[in-house]
Amino acid sequence: MASCEVRSNKAKIDLYYRPGSPPCRAVRLVAAALGIDLNLKLVDLHGGEHLKPEYLKLNPQHTIPTMVDEGFSLWESRAIMAYLVNKYGKNDSLYPKDPKARALVDQRLYFDFGTLSMSFTDYFYPMLFAGAPEDKSKYDKIAVGFDLLEIFLEGQKYVAGSQLTIADLALIVTVSNFELIKYDISKYKNVSRWATKIKEEATGYADCNGEGLKAFQELIDHLMKK
Repeated sequence: MASCEVRSNKAKIDLYYRPGSPPCRAVRLVAAALGIDLNLKLVDLHGGEHLKPEYLKLNPQHTIPTMVDEGFSLWESRAIMAYLVNKYGKNDSLYPKDPKARALVDQRLYFDFGTLSMSFTDYFYPMLFAGAPEDKSKYDKIAVGFDLLEIFLEGQKYVAGSQLTIADLALIVTVSNFELIKYDISKYKNVSRWATKIKEEATGYADCNGEGLKAFQELIDHLMKK
C-alpha cells in the first residue's frame, strides 16, 4: 500500500500539522491520492508554536493544517484539498470541473463540516477537552447526520456519485472518528459498505488516517486520565 509519509526533505509543499488532527488527516489523504510529496512540519500546539509570530505570518488564525506551496499559504482543510486537486491533479476526477458535479462534491463537504463532523465536535470535545459530563441530547443528534449520509449513499458507490472525490476522503475521516469512540455505524448499511470500500481504495489510508487515528486515541487516553 502506498504511503503518505514524507519521502524527501526537498518537497516544495510544506504542511504544518498534527498526526491525530482530523482535518490534517483528510489533507494527507488527498495528497496521497495525488502522489504529492509533502514536507510534514509538526506543530507543537501544547508549546504554543502556532501562536509565534513566524506562524502567525503564515496563518493569522493560527490553526492546523496550514499549507505553504511556493510561498502561497493556505489553511482550512477543505480549501487545501480543493487547491491541491486544482493545481496538481492529473485530471479532475477527485474534484470535477463540471459545475453540477462540483456543486454536489461541495455540498457533501459542507455537510461534513456543518453537520456530521460538527455533531462529533459538539458531542465529544466538551468531554475530551473540558471534562464535561456526557450530553445525551448531543449524542442523539449524531444520528441526524448518519441518517442523511445513509440517504446520500443509496444506490451510490461514493458520496457524490460514481467516482471517488475529495468529499469521500473528508467524510471517511469523520466516520472513522465516530468508530474510534465506539459509535455503532453497522445499522447504516450504505454507510458501512461505503466506509469499507474507501478504507480499501484510498491511497495510503493505513498511514494517513490509520496512524492518525492511533495518535488521536493516544490524545484521548491522555486527556481522559486527567
